[in-house]
Amino acid sequence: MEYTIQKLAQLAGVSTRTLRYYDEIEILKPARINSSGYRIYGQVEVDRLQQILFYKELGVSLEMIKKIMTSPSYDENQALKDHREQLLGKRKQLDVLITNVEKTIGSMEGRIKMTDHEKFEGFKQQLIDENEAKYGKEIREKYGEAEVTRSNEKLKNMKKDEHEEVSRLANEVQETLEEAFKTGDPSSNLAQKTAELHKKWLMYYWDEYNKDAHAGLAEMYVADERFKKYYEKKPGMTEFLRDAILIYTSN
Repeated sequence: MEYTIQKLAQLAGVSTRTLRYYDEIEILKPARINSSGYRIYGQVEVDRLQQILFYKELGVSLEMIKKIMTSPSYDENQALKDHREQLLGKRKQLDVLITNVEKTIGSMEGRIKMTDHEKFEGFKQQLIDENEAKYGKEIREKYGEAEVTRSNEKLKNMKKDEHEEVSRLANEVQETLEEAFKTGDPSSNLAQKTAELHKKWLMYYWDEYNKDAHAGLAEMYVADERFKKYYEKKPGMTEFLRDAILIYTSN
Protein backbone atom coordinates (compact mmCIF):
# COMPACT_ATOMS: atom_id res chain seq x y z
CA MET A 1 0.00 0.00 0.00
CA GLU A 2 1.19 3.52 -0.75
CA TYR A 3 0.65 6.71 1.23
CA THR A 4 0.87 10.40 0.53
CA ILE A 5 2.82 12.43 3.07
CA GLN A 6 -0.46 13.55 4.71
CA LYS A 7 -1.77 9.99 5.00
CA LEU A 8 1.49 8.64 6.41
CA ALA A 9 1.68 11.50 8.92
CA GLN A 10 -1.84 10.68 10.12
CA LEU A 11 -1.07 6.97 10.28
CA ALA A 12 2.12 7.43 12.31
CA GLY A 13 0.94 10.29 14.50
CA VAL A 14 3.63 12.71 13.33
CA SER A 15 3.46 15.98 11.43
CA THR A 16 4.04 16.38 7.70
CA ARG A 17 6.74 18.87 8.66
CA THR A 18 8.55 16.08 10.51
CA LEU A 19 8.42 13.82 7.45
CA ARG A 20 9.72 16.61 5.23
CA TYR A 21 12.58 17.16 7.67
CA TYR A 22 13.40 13.42 7.65
CA ASP A 23 13.56 13.67 3.86
CA GLU A 24 15.87 16.70 4.05
CA ILE A 25 18.34 14.97 6.37
CA GLU A 26 18.05 11.77 4.31
CA ILE A 27 16.95 9.51 7.09
CA LEU A 28 13.57 8.74 5.47
CA LYS A 29 13.15 9.55 1.80
CA PRO A 30 9.89 8.86 -0.09
CA ALA A 31 9.71 5.91 -2.46
CA ARG A 32 8.98 8.31 -5.30
CA ILE A 33 7.60 11.70 -6.24
CA ASN A 34 4.41 11.49 -8.31
CA SER A 35 3.54 13.56 -11.38
CA SER A 36 1.88 16.19 -9.17
CA GLY A 37 5.05 16.61 -7.12
CA TYR A 38 3.76 14.81 -4.01
CA ARG A 39 5.92 12.51 -1.89
CA ILE A 40 4.72 8.91 -2.03
CA TYR A 41 5.72 6.34 0.60
CA GLY A 42 5.59 2.55 0.28
CA GLN A 43 5.85 -0.37 2.68
CA VAL A 44 9.63 -0.10 2.99
CA GLU A 45 9.32 3.52 4.10
CA VAL A 46 6.49 2.71 6.51
CA ASP A 47 8.65 0.05 8.20
CA ARG A 48 11.63 2.40 8.29
CA LEU A 49 9.56 5.15 9.92
CA GLN A 50 8.41 2.67 12.57
CA GLN A 51 12.06 1.88 13.34
CA ILE A 52 12.92 5.57 13.58
CA LEU A 53 10.07 6.16 16.02
CA PHE A 54 11.17 3.15 18.10
CA TYR A 55 14.65 4.64 18.43
CA LYS A 56 13.24 8.09 19.26
CA GLU A 57 11.08 6.56 22.01
CA LEU A 58 14.26 5.13 23.51
CA GLY A 59 15.87 8.58 23.55
CA VAL A 60 18.29 8.08 20.65
CA SER A 61 19.18 11.27 18.73
CA LEU A 62 18.30 11.61 15.03
CA GLU A 63 21.99 11.89 14.22
CA MET A 64 22.68 8.57 15.91
CA ILE A 65 19.56 6.95 14.40
CA LYS A 66 20.76 7.88 10.93
CA LYS A 67 24.23 6.52 11.67
CA ILE A 68 22.77 3.22 12.93
CA MET A 69 20.26 2.73 10.12
CA THR A 70 22.64 3.60 7.29
CA SER A 71 25.37 1.30 8.60
CA PRO A 72 26.18 -1.63 6.27
CA SER A 73 25.78 -3.97 9.26
CA TYR A 74 22.27 -2.73 10.13
CA ASP A 75 19.90 -5.67 10.63
CA GLU A 76 16.23 -4.70 10.87
CA ASN A 77 15.18 -7.96 12.54
CA GLN A 78 17.92 -7.71 15.16
CA ALA A 79 17.05 -4.05 15.72
CA LEU A 80 13.47 -5.04 16.54
CA LYS A 81 14.70 -7.65 19.02
CA ASP A 82 16.93 -5.00 20.64
CA HIS A 83 13.97 -2.59 20.81
CA ARG A 84 11.91 -5.28 22.53
CA GLU A 85 14.58 -5.89 25.18
CA GLN A 86 14.98 -2.20 25.89
CA LEU A 87 11.22 -1.65 26.12
CA LEU A 88 10.92 -4.59 28.52
CA GLY A 89 13.65 -2.93 30.57
CA LYS A 90 11.70 0.33 30.64
CA ARG A 91 8.57 -1.58 31.72
CA LYS A 92 10.54 -3.15 34.56
CA GLN A 93 11.74 0.31 35.64
CA LEU A 94 8.16 1.61 35.66
CA ASP A 95 6.97 -1.41 37.68
CA VAL A 96 9.65 -0.69 40.31
CA LEU A 97 8.66 2.99 40.51
CA ILE A 98 4.93 2.13 40.69
CA THR A 99 5.64 -0.24 43.59
CA ASN A 100 7.66 2.51 45.28
CA VAL A 101 4.81 5.01 44.87
CA GLU A 102 2.26 2.51 46.25
CA LYS A 103 4.47 1.90 49.31
CA THR A 104 4.81 5.65 49.83
CA ILE A 105 1.03 6.12 49.70
CA GLY A 106 0.61 3.27 52.21
CA SER A 107 3.20 4.90 54.47
CA MET A 108 1.51 8.31 54.31
CA GLU A 109 -1.87 6.73 55.11
CA GLY A 110 -0.35 4.88 58.09
CA ARG A 111 -0.99 1.39 56.71
CA ILE A 112 2.70 0.45 56.45
CA LYS A 113 6.07 1.75 57.62
CA MET A 114 8.63 2.77 55.02
CA THR A 115 12.30 3.37 55.78
CA ASP A 116 14.26 6.22 54.21
CA HIS A 117 16.30 3.58 52.36
CA GLU A 118 13.12 2.13 50.79
CA LYS A 119 12.00 5.60 49.65
CA PHE A 120 14.94 5.80 47.27
CA GLU A 121 15.12 2.10 46.36
CA GLY A 122 13.03 2.52 43.19
CA PHE A 123 15.16 5.36 41.87
CA LYS A 124 18.37 3.44 42.47
CA GLN A 125 17.04 0.34 40.71
CA GLN A 126 15.85 2.51 37.83
CA LEU A 127 19.36 3.96 37.46
CA ILE A 128 20.90 0.47 37.53
CA ASP A 129 18.44 -0.80 34.90
CA GLU A 130 19.02 2.22 32.66
CA ASN A 131 22.79 1.81 32.86
CA GLU A 132 22.45 -1.92 32.20
CA ALA A 133 20.32 -1.32 29.09
CA LYS A 134 22.69 1.32 27.72
CA TYR A 135 26.15 0.14 28.71
CA GLY A 136 25.87 -3.27 30.43
CA LYS A 137 27.47 -5.37 27.68
CA GLU A 138 30.49 -3.09 27.19
CA ILE A 139 31.11 -2.57 30.92
CA ARG A 140 30.94 -6.29 31.65
CA GLU A 141 33.34 -7.08 28.81
CA LYS A 142 35.82 -4.51 30.11
CA TYR A 143 35.58 -4.99 33.89
CA GLY A 144 33.97 -8.40 34.37
CA GLU A 145 30.69 -9.64 35.81
CA ALA A 146 31.84 -9.59 39.44
CA GLU A 147 33.01 -5.98 39.34
CA VAL A 148 29.77 -4.73 37.78
CA THR A 149 27.71 -6.67 40.35
CA ARG A 150 29.72 -5.15 43.22
CA SER A 151 29.24 -1.67 41.78
CA ASN A 152 25.47 -2.17 41.50
CA GLU A 153 25.31 -3.43 45.09
CA LYS A 154 27.15 -0.34 46.31
CA LEU A 155 24.59 1.83 44.54
CA LYS A 156 21.66 -0.13 46.00
CA ASN A 157 23.06 0.21 49.52
CA MET A 158 23.76 3.95 49.33
CA LYS A 159 22.19 5.99 52.09
CA LYS A 160 20.21 9.10 51.30
CA ASP A 161 23.10 11.49 52.03
CA GLU A 162 25.48 9.38 49.93
CA HIS A 163 23.06 9.36 47.01
CA GLU A 164 22.72 13.13 47.25
CA GLU A 165 26.50 13.54 47.40
CA VAL A 166 27.16 11.37 44.35
CA SER A 167 24.55 13.35 42.39
CA ARG A 168 26.16 16.60 43.52
CA LEU A 169 29.59 15.34 42.48
CA ALA A 170 28.33 14.33 39.04
CA ASN A 171 27.04 17.86 38.51
CA GLU A 172 30.26 19.40 39.84
CA VAL A 173 32.35 17.27 37.45
CA GLN A 174 30.32 18.60 34.53
CA GLU A 175 30.45 22.23 35.67
CA THR A 176 34.18 22.14 36.39
CA LEU A 177 34.84 20.39 33.08
CA GLU A 178 33.05 23.16 31.19
CA GLU A 179 35.19 25.80 32.90
CA ALA A 180 38.41 23.82 32.45
CA PHE A 181 37.64 23.26 28.76
CA LYS A 182 37.77 27.02 28.21
CA THR A 183 41.46 26.98 29.20
CA GLY A 184 42.29 24.53 26.42
CA ASP A 185 44.88 22.89 28.68
CA PRO A 186 44.10 19.42 30.14
CA SER A 187 47.12 19.76 32.47
CA SER A 188 45.82 23.00 34.03
CA ASN A 189 44.88 23.11 37.70
CA LEU A 190 41.20 23.33 36.81
CA ALA A 191 41.39 20.35 34.46
CA GLN A 192 43.21 18.30 37.07
CA LYS A 193 40.59 19.30 39.62
CA THR A 194 38.00 17.89 37.20
CA ALA A 195 39.89 14.59 37.06
CA GLU A 196 40.10 14.50 40.86
CA LEU A 197 36.36 15.14 41.18
CA HIS A 198 35.73 12.40 38.63
CA LYS A 199 37.78 10.01 40.78
CA LYS A 200 35.76 10.95 43.89
CA TRP A 201 32.55 10.30 41.96
CA LEU A 202 33.85 6.90 40.80
CA MET A 203 34.72 5.83 44.33
CA TYR A 204 31.02 5.76 45.21
CA TYR A 205 30.78 2.83 42.76
CA TRP A 206 34.22 1.19 42.97
CA ASP A 207 35.61 -0.81 45.89
CA GLU A 208 39.13 0.53 45.38
CA TYR A 209 40.84 3.01 43.10
CA ASN A 210 42.87 1.78 40.12
CA LYS A 211 44.68 4.28 37.89
CA ASP A 212 44.69 1.97 34.86
CA ALA A 213 40.95 1.34 35.20
CA HIS A 214 40.31 5.08 35.51
CA ALA A 215 42.36 5.76 32.37
CA GLY A 216 40.60 2.92 30.54
CA LEU A 217 37.21 4.32 31.45
CA ALA A 218 38.23 7.71 30.07
CA GLU A 219 39.25 6.06 26.79
CA MET A 220 35.87 4.32 26.66
CA TYR A 221 34.10 7.66 27.00
CA VAL A 222 35.74 8.79 23.76
CA ALA A 223 35.44 5.50 21.87
CA ASP A 224 31.72 4.91 22.46
CA GLU A 225 29.20 7.51 21.24
CA ARG A 226 26.74 6.66 24.01
CA PHE A 227 29.29 7.50 26.70
CA LYS A 228 30.63 10.45 24.75
CA LYS A 229 27.22 12.09 24.46
CA TYR A 230 27.01 12.59 28.23
CA TYR A 231 30.09 14.85 28.44
CA GLU A 232 30.08 16.31 24.93
CA LYS A 233 28.39 19.64 25.66
CA LYS A 234 30.80 21.21 23.17
CA PRO A 235 32.85 19.49 20.44
CA GLY A 236 36.07 18.07 21.87
CA MET A 237 34.99 18.20 25.51
CA THR A 238 35.05 14.42 26.01
CA GLU A 239 38.55 14.17 24.53
CA PHE A 240 39.60 17.00 26.85
CA LEU A 241 38.28 15.09 29.87
CA ARG A 242 40.06 11.94 28.67
CA ASP A 243 43.36 13.82 28.32
CA ALA A 244 42.95 15.40 31.76
CA ILE A 245 42.33 11.99 33.34
CA LEU A 246 45.29 10.43 31.50
CA ILE A 247 47.56 13.18 32.85
CA TYR A 248 46.06 12.76 36.31
CA THR A 249 46.55 8.99 36.36
CA SER A 250 50.12 9.23 35.05
CA ASN A 251 51.24 11.43 37.96
